[in-house]
Amino acid sequence: MTGPLKFTLGTLGTFGNLGTLGTLAVAGLLAALLPTAEIMAQSTDNPSDTSVPNPYPPGTPMTMPMAVPTELTSEAAAITQQFVGTLLPTLQLAMAAGGPLNAIEVCAVEAPAIAEKLSADTGWNVRRVSLKTRNSSTAQPDFWEIMALNLFDQRQRSGEQGADINLAEVVAGEFRYMQAQPAAPLCLTCHGTDIAEDVRSALLRHYPDDKATGYTAGQIRGAISLRKSMP
Repeated sequence: MTGPLKFTLGTLGTFGNLGTLGTLAVAGLLAALLPTAEIMAQSTDNPSDTSVPNPYPPGTPMTMPMAVPTELTSEAAAITQQFVGTLLPTLQLAMAAGGPLNAIEVCAVEAPAIAEKLSADTGWNVRRVSLKTRNSSTAQPDFWEIMALNLFDQRQRSGEQGADINLAEVVAGEFRYMQAQPAAPLCLTCHGTDIAEDVRSALLRHYPDDKATGYTAGQIRGAISLRKSMP
């Protein structure tokens, strides 16, 4: 084969149901695997005149993202605040009453219960996800969430505060929202780098496949993920 491989914006547009993050991943993958490829701009006026150099850096989305409804963004943000505002005091009380072993027992029950209640009360699907899961049966991220979590890590390493890191996007007819959860000092007792042996043993009893350790203060250890079908 001679000459560069060529792709059209229409071809890349077929990945639009993955949203901006999905299209970014596909475009980035093509750029990495096919560095000599050209992106072609389709022209209805002159279809034969389509070959142009790609003016965008690798990873730039090739489809226009759908507008994100501000009212849904505000609603989702409020739900994540409600989640944190319910779970954090519960864990603080548990720690004060019985130390980290008690907090593990409480968190194992209360965190999923809070997510379930918020889902029932609001009509949203609410859950927590992480790249290093503690409970893999409930916290395993999907494709879009994996890309968002990696983006959150990059943003945190670039200096953004975890509490300010979130993402809203319309993907395949659903509104998706994620709010980063940074590792706070309280979290490090069970998620940090220096975990007491009795705490580690209790974690393994509740979560035999636990991977959610090794964090330092401020690192993104996961996110609260919300989704809702668009009208």
